[in-house]
Amino acid sequence: MAILLKGQAVVDALNEKLTAEIKKLKAKDIHPTIGIIRVGERIDDVAYERGAMKRAEKIGILVKKYLFPEHATQGEILAAIEQINQDCLVHGVLIFRPLPEHLDDAAIRRALLPSKDVDGVTDGSMAGVYSGTDLGFPPCTPMACMEILDYYGIDVTGKKAVVIGRSLVVGKPAALMLMKKNATVTICHTKTVDMVSICKNADILMVATGKAKSIGAEYCHSEQIVIDVGINLDEDGKLCGDVDFDAVEPFVKAITPVPGGVGTVTTSLLMKHVVEAAKKAAQKDKKDEN
Repeated sequence: MAILLKGQAVVDALNEKLTAEIKKLKAKDIHPTIGIIRVGERIDDVAYERGAMKRAEKIGILVKKYLFPEHATQGEILAAIEQINQDCLVHGVLIFRPLPEHLDDAAIRRALLPSKDVDGVTDGSMAGVYSGTDLGFPPCTPMACMEILDYYGIDVTGKKAVVIGRSLVVGKPAALMLMKKNATVTICHTKTVDMVSICKNADILMVATGKAKSIGAEYCHSEQIVIDVGINLDEDGKLCGDVDFDAVEPFVKAITPVPGGVGTVTTSLLMKHVVEAAKKAAQKDKKDEN
């Protein structure tokens, strides 16, 4: 039986720390605030928004919503982003994507200041991940993977880590984050030859294939740590990961469950970034005054 790397324990620890930090900020009349931009009424967007608001309110973060109809124009969205960029009382922004097809996603992402990009979607934030600097913020999902490893005391230094997936959202930033912590990283993808043997040689296997139960026990070994980023519906309509949990769990050292693993932590990372953005803004204001 594998050790289950559950996300809720990580969330509880993060919330406790963030609540204390927010209390200190509010004592200085700094009120961490997240702006939510949503275009249309997609069911999954509305559900995530509800969850994000609940998480924010629980720890004391304010929420300001910018809601637009499905047919909103590019100009309207860009005007809202410009307003947010200039608003010193809004510290971070979550833009629900994918946007409707008539909107230019790249142009909208470029318009947002990296300093307010708490979801890690701008090119500036990606550059910050690549350069190892604090420009912008890293994407929340790979950051959640790292938080889980840290919380459970899994040191990746010198370890062989394999990331399956090369997307800008998860795979590439996850590989860079692992390298920053001194892991030796290999990225696998759909064109990788003999992926099974590469994965089987890994100490840490991070899976973001986007396909339900696509990674089985043949990819793993008994001392391996498996981080499953996937969120899918199986043939019975139940949530499952990219890893075949029933096949892999009895066979490896530790694994994140789905649900209850990486996805549980992502919203808390979003709130952590809002708090960090509020701190940075306060430091900048203080520096400007001097």
